[in-house]
Amino acid sequence: MDLLKSLLKGDRVIWIIFLCLCVISIIEVFSAASTLTYKTGDHWAPITQHVTILMVGVVVVVVVHMIPYKWFQVFPVFLLPASILLLIFVAAMGFITGDRVNGAARWMTFFGIQFQPSELAKMAVIIATSFILSKKQSDDGANPKAFKYIMIITGLVCLLIAPENLSTAMLLFGVVVLLMFIGQVAMKKLALLLGGIALIGAFVVGLAMVVPSDSDIPFLHRLATWKNRIVNFTEDEEVPAAKFDIDKDAQIAHARIAIATSNFVGKAPGNSVQRDFLSQAFSDFIFAIIIEELGLVGGGFVVALYIWLLIRAGRIAQKCNRTFPAMLVMGIALMLVSQAILNMMVAVGLFPVTGQPLPLVSKGGTSTLINCAYIGMILSVSRYTILLEKEKEDAAKAAEEEALALQAAEPTAQVLNSDSEFENM
Repeated sequence: MDLLKSLLKGDRVIWIIFLCLCVISIIEVFSAASTLTYKTGDHWAPITQHVTILMVGVVVVVVVHMIPYKWFQVFPVFLLPASILLLIFVAAMGFITGDRVNGAARWMTFFGIQFQPSELAKMAVIIATSFILSKKQSDDGANPKAFKYIMIITGLVCLLIAPENLSTAMLLFGVVVLLMFIGQVAMKKLALLLGGIALIGAFVVGLAMVVPSDSDIPFLHRLATWKNRIVNFTEDEEVPAAKFDIDKDAQIAHARIAIATSNFVGKAPGNSVQRDFLSQAFSDFIFAIIIEELGLVGGGFVVALYIWLLIRAGRIAQKCNRTFPAMLVMGIALMLVSQAILNMMVAVGLFPVTGQPLPLVSKGGTSTLINCAYIGMILSVSRYTILLEKEKEDAAKAAEEEALALQAAEPTAQVLNSDSEFENM
């Protein structure tokens, strides 16, 4: 027990949320990985691999949460250049060799292990943004230079990510905007930025609808995918059940069937039917399987865990007496919760299909380890806030003892004063 206490430091609620998500992940990935089992012919291989990655992730959490939060300020110095170079390399190899998965070049392989540079880039941008906002604060809010520096870094990274993973670029940009709002960047600048982005977005969407899907325009090789997703999401044509083609957009159809055939308590873990038809049941659409097997209760519990994570991160940030750790915790929490919300909205049909996994629940490699590092950073800052609270309690206790000592000394002082007055008579 003492060993666990020495290893698992920091905010206990964050630890509970993390471990709950890990347990749900093991149960649901084991159930949802039936397509992988069929492909490999090995019933235990997919879940063994996933559990191994989660175990490594727990080690990452333990190691990272032991690092003083001040050291995280140094991370962007090497993370930003490394992630930018890796993003350029992956994109270049996609064009040169045509080596893409589902039409996108997002991964690179080291000694048989797949690695996703965009996950590293997201971490670098969040830490860099938190650092810039903390160093450029004044009584009137963030210095105007902070906005410029953040936009240069975020814009460059998002431009490199967008051609291969547009949803990730949009998600990262949105989180940075929220972080700048929290960091008191001038509202006028943020309003102009959002207005400009809206105009550019409308122009790009309109252009995408006009340009042929098989166009050879550089960096628009995923144009057909983007167009199909927008069209499928926006069209509201009612198709009679007899004429409905389930093979068209099968992922969406089977995800909705999984949700529709569930109930309040679900079919119980391991009893999903739609997992055999969803190719990404263990990743992008795992929330649909959670609802099918655990019902509205299980789905609601998962949603509550992410909301609880955001609320707890906000409380940790409020306890910080410095800007950087507070901004870092909020940036990480916003990234994890925003991605979770996006994944769940896709599963229930409230957002066009994207390739965003459910943080700490979906089967993954790089994303799981990076998310575990995020949790470690939040716990590191929580360790710092716990020390602050202890110092405040010790100071208050010392002040109280000093006040009691002075109060106890008053009668003695009064006696001495009366004696001196008597002798002087």
